[in-house]
Amino acid sequence: MQDRTTDPLIDVNQLAVGMFIHLDLGWMSHPFPLSSFKITSADQLLVLRRLGLTQVRWSPSKSDLTLQPAASPLPAPQASKSEADATPDPEALAREAHRRALAAQHEALRLCEAQYGEAVEGLRGMMGLVQAVPQEARDQAESLTAALLDKMLVEDDLNMRLLNEAAGDRSTAHALNVCIISLLLGRAFGLGREEMMELGVGALLHDIGKLEVAPRLRHRDESFTSAETQAYQQHVVKGVAMGQAMGLQPGPLLIIAQHHEHADGSGFPQRINMDRMSTGARIVALVNRFDGLCNPMIVSKALTPHEALSLMFAQGRNRFDSTMLNAFIRMMGVYPPGSTVQLTDDRYALVMSVNPGRPLKPRVMVHDPRVPREEALVLNLEDTPDLGIRRSLKPQFLPRSALDYLAPRSRIAYFFDSASNAPGELAA
Repeated sequence: MQDRTTDPLIDVNQLAVGMFIHLDLGWMSHPFPLSSFKITSADQLLVLRRLGLTQVRWSPSKSDLTLQPAASPLPAPQASKSEADATPDPEALAREAHRRALAAQHEALRLCEAQYGEAVEGLRGMMGLVQAVPQEARDQAESLTAALLDKMLVEDDLNMRLLNEAAGDRSTAHALNVCIISLLLGRAFGLGREEMMELGVGALLHDIGKLEVAPRLRHRDESFTSAETQAYQQHVVKGVAMGQAMGLQPGPLLIIAQHHEHADGSGFPQRINMDRMSTGARIVALVNRFDGLCNPMIVSKALTPHEALSLMFAQGRNRFDSTMLNAFIRMMGVYPPGSTVQLTDDRYALVMSVNPGRPLKPRVMVHDPRVPREEALVLNLEDTPDLGIRRSLKPQFLPRSALDYLAPRSRIAYFFDSASNAPGELAA
């Protein structure tokens, strides 16, 4: 990997469209999707000049300085008469369409995974400060939440996307998963910016008390003695104390205090019911349970996302706010990303993203032995009225060829992108 620190510095006022730059500020301190990118518009130049930087690093080898903000397209080359009279080759056109769709699909996933990776790095840095410099950790938690909200493109519908294996350790991936899904659910409920900020900060920090619990007791186990269970449950009280030392607002503190409470009062530590739980705590309790079922410490005990939703629905009348649970299922889809399914034409598939408003019609990658896996396009079931999902399957029940091809994730990680920017798709 190229060392970015060897890239030359350039004055911000000398930046131009086409330059590939690196912002050493970090992902949380600017509004761009990534910290390294090519400048493509005059609007981006204006934002860069307002960031307060005097210099940035740029990569001449990755830059294209022939680009201009208002450049006129080059005239198309004139075809010879024989070329003009030739009938287009349908197979060649189909191959080119597939190539373009595949490139768009790969780029959309690359962008999501790069954003997720930068968010993970921000979260790691913040968690490293919680005990040593608590108020600075609070500032970084707020910055990371604000960055996620800014990058959600609130004017658009959003897709929830399945990523490749989650980066980092389980606790980091869990905190980020809970934060991202909670923010998307809060957005679906129409929460305002201030409420969303409190929700995001509380979701990121809901388990901080585990930093002061013995490592072997940080994750509940059925074999725990009553003393070990009590020690595990202490992470909630410890988390509230740490949150107070950080100077958190009441909203995030309530989320930390109540993320293990249940709607029927059977949770811990206060055994309060739904009426006494904050909105943010009801959201995080729901999402925390879902991620815990999908991504347990012991991988062999993991449920598929579809199984996790089904179990939560069965428990819903007791453990969760039913209105919120129903909204969560609509948002996640009946078959959430990461579910392995069999289609009504008997093919096997992996759910990649959800279609907003069509919970039974997600986007799926289909096992097709005729197409190399790296060239497989996503199939949008919303566009195929005669094709649907017959059933959900555990990965171990897939035929070996389908299992190797679809390669279901052992750890489920989600991010988001704009529904209007859907990747290339394949017709049935």
